[in-house]
Amino acid sequence: MGGICYKTYTPCGGKQFASSSSVNVKVHSCAISFNSWDLFTQFTECKDMSTRQTKREATMKYLTPDTNATVRRSSRRAVAPKRLDFSPDMADETVAKKKAKTKKEMPEKKRIKDEDELDQTNDGGLSAYELERLENIKKNQAFLSSINLLQAREDLHQTTRPKPSQRGLRPQSAVKEALPPRKSLRLQNKPAEKLTLPKEPIDSLHPDLARILKKPSGALHMNPINQEGGFKLPPELRQLCSEDSKEEQMKLDLKEYISALKSLKMGEDDVVKVVKDRIFSAAFHPCSSSLLLAAGDKWGKIGLWNMGAEWGDDGVLLFEPHSRPVGSMAFSRCHPNQLLSASYDGSLRCMDVEKAVFDDVYDIDDGLKTFAFMSHDCSTLLVGNWFGEVAIVDRRTPGNSHESLHSLNTKAVRCVDVHPLQMQYFVAAESRTVGIYDCRYLKKTQSKAVAHLNGHALTITSAYFSPCTGNRVLTSCLDNHIRIYDTSSLTAETPLIKSISHDMQTGRWLSKLSAVWDPKQEDCFVVGSMKRPRRVEVFHESGRLLHSFMDENLGTVLSVTAFHPTRNALLGGNSSGRMHVFHSWNEGQ
Repeated sequence: MGGICYKTYTPCGGKQFASSSSVNVKVHSCAISFNSWDLFTQFTECKDMSTRQTKREATMKYLTPDTNATVRRSSRRAVAPKRLDFSPDMADETVAKKKAKTKKEMPEKKRIKDEDELDQTNDGGLSAYELERLENIKKNQAFLSSINLLQAREDLHQTTRPKPSQRGLRPQSAVKEALPPRKSLRLQNKPAEKLTLPKEPIDSLHPDLARILKKPSGALHMNPINQEGGFKLPPELRQLCSEDSKEEQMKLDLKEYISALKSLKMGEDDVVKVVKDRIFSAAFHPCSSSLLLAAGDKWGKIGLWNMGAEWGDDGVLLFEPHSRPVGSMAFSRCHPNQLLSASYDGSLRCMDVEKAVFDDVYDIDDGLKTFAFMSHDCSTLLVGNWFGEVAIVDRRTPGNSHESLHSLNTKAVRCVDVHPLQMQYFVAAESRTVGIYDCRYLKKTQSKAVAHLNGHALTITSAYFSPCTGNRVLTSCLDNHIRIYDTSSLTAETPLIKSISHDMQTGRWLSKLSAVWDPKQEDCFVVGSMKRPRRVEVFHESGRLLHSFMDENLGTVLSVTAFHPTRNALLGGNSSGRMHVFHSWNEGQ
């Protein structure tokens, strides 16, 4: 193992340890051993002091900047260090440097400006960038034109719904009731009030609802509800309604008729709000000197509109003779100052402009739907209701009851129309069939039809005889078909002439579409359409589409349509109570 060497060890750079015992360090196999515990403790403290001193020196070296080292600076303009002490000499020196630098950059800026001016002079005042931009715009415009995108944008703009007309009835602002300010009873140290529950609301299907809302029987005064109290009917209206109609039937061939249809136009003033709610029925007055229209809405109101008149709201007077939808209305051909209207509330009234009253003609509990004149003097009426019954009413008989009541063995009668020449025959639109009846052979129950018009798959909304001869019957059905039948010879099975496919699905919030004849033309009829852009279509009995009425002021479905009996004019009513009129501007209003 070799010899043992003893050597005295003085740690910490020659510093002697204060110890009573001898200090020997024994080195054997690279190991150091201490013979005294005091020596070990003092050695550890000295080592910790040396470590702290080394860390302090390293920190000072790190914080002390090296003046010889290369400082990395930004490639951009160097920022001068901020000085805390102001020195006038340094400020003057800085300003001088800036002026010198500005003078050095001036030639470069002037050169760039001269180049821009040269480009503008050579290219009409535009730089190269602007010329390239204009070239790109031209290329883009040419590409859009090649794919017809600009034309599609114009077509889309034309198909957008126009703003509804604000002419006609004015919206009435609701007057707010001035209530006292609410105060807390608890803060006033008052006991709470005992409140009772309100009465239960009456169900809309309650059988007594019609009796509650129905107008009283008897004559009602013609007091316009859109005018102040004490308003009197204008003399111009009385004179206009008393005018004899000149029923000069214009016999036109098909080519002339199409030309006359194309001459009808509609302007902004030809769209007016006549009633407040959805239109269920409408009619033209037969006078020819001016256009006078009537419309009935969902809540029993009837509006009169004289185009071009100044009285009322743009020529509109609104009355309220009924309380439920006005399902049918017509002006008397013999007495043009009378307008008859039938309502779902069970009342049939006659508006007499001369007397300024609504006379009570026929009255039941509820359920009147349609009526038609059974005599040339319009004194006898055929009235149909929702219970599958028809009533014959004679206006010359005192009272408001019927002469006879007959059941047609069906659930409902939605439309009736009388033959124009043989007035003992009438056609009735029933649930899913159309029957032609002879009023001379009607029974109280289970009356039998003379002829049946079969082929309908769903509910039938209307059925009308052709206006001049009655040789055709026009029906509208919810199976999306309009049918024309030959009724020149009444047989048990009436032959079908033509079936025209037509969208009849108006939904819940629109009145049902019904095709109606033009009273001036035996073989042509008009009907509203669900197509877009919105339109009104006129067909020939052969199924040929003669003309489609479209206009920028027409943006809604016109469910109710009708031709003027003597003039070249057409009306249409929508679900918001507005009337649209296409007329020939050469004839005036």
